[in-house]
Amino acid sequence: MLLSLVLHTYSLRYMLPAAVMLGTAPTYFLSWAVWRLVSSLLPARLYHEVDDRLYTVYQSTVLFFFENYTGVEVIIYGDLPKNKENIIYLSNHQCTVDWIIADMLAVRQNALGHVRYVLKDGLKFLPLYGWYFSQMYLVIFPEGTRYNPELPKVIGDSQAFAAKEGLAVLKHVLTPRIKATHVAIDAMKDYLDAVYDVTVAYEGTVDQKGQRKIAPSMSDFLCKECPKIHIYVERIELKDIPEEQIFMKRWLHERFAIKDKLLIEFYEAKDPEKRNKFSVKGFNSRLSLTKTLPSLLFLSGLTACMLMTESGRKLYVKTWMYGTLIGCLWVSIKA
Repeated sequence: MLLSLVLHTYSLRYMLPAAVMLGTAPTYFLSWAVWRLVSSLLPARLYHEVDDRLYTVYQSTVLFFFENYTGVEVIIYGDLPKNKENIIYLSNHQCTVDWIIADMLAVRQNALGHVRYVLKDGLKFLPLYGWYFSQMYLVIFPEGTRYNPELPKVIGDSQAFAAKEGLAVLKHVLTPRIKATHVAIDAMKDYLDAVYDVTVAYEGTVDQKGQRKIAPSMSDFLCKECPKIHIYVERIELKDIPEEQIFMKRWLHERFAIKDKLLIEFYEAKDPEKRNKFSVKGFNSRLSLTKTLPSLLFLSGLTACMLMTESGRKLYVKTWMYGTLIGCLWVSIKA
């Protein structure tokens, strides 16, 4: 019975955040849909400004749970400008928490409403908001799939491909793919300020034998099983990136070779004092509740008001049903 109580308490640690994040999604979607309809005759710039604010409200609610609720320490290294910029964000990919990391950096630049993702086709069909993420291309995971130590064949195939292409064989990241990166940079080069090359390491992902373990899932993270996140940011000027795809491919691989060296030092440094940190000086960046709590209270309160009446509950359920259906159809048409 004691074990059952412990397991029940443990599950509540992520069930409550998950319930709030998913439960407020229809409210966010309905708010966006109403604004989209109302703003159809207004200037596009006004639509985008309010759209960004609505998106910020929802993502701030998410960040409340992933940062303030979990109490995770976020250690930032390198050059993250204080002011927001138009950027493409390139990162290594280990788990579903990775897209939250982009939000963590964006909120520190007051740019949370501008973050969009390049997603796998299947992920675009996430209920309600997965399709919305797919409309714009800023955050890219060039590996194409997650680095998972429990899938040695995927890692081996990636290394074999690199060797066949005459590229450096990588240990802690997969061989990056160039297509999405090249298309995004080429299409947005006139609007971009820079490219952020981001390397992420989750503390506590090495076993007692020094072997890497799988990175935390969202439920693991919300259960506070990741004490620290280490984020290394390097800002790259567009003039330093080759334009032709064949040369950009080699450049991208070189960037991932740099990531690999950083992660080798992080996980395998001979001096134990140098492990679980990057080689340059970082700083602990705490996210103020003023950045997240107001959005949580607003969105939760709005959702609660909807659910207090019968007509509101019906609208809520229909939003879930039809919102998901419309989103999937939209992605199918756009694919």
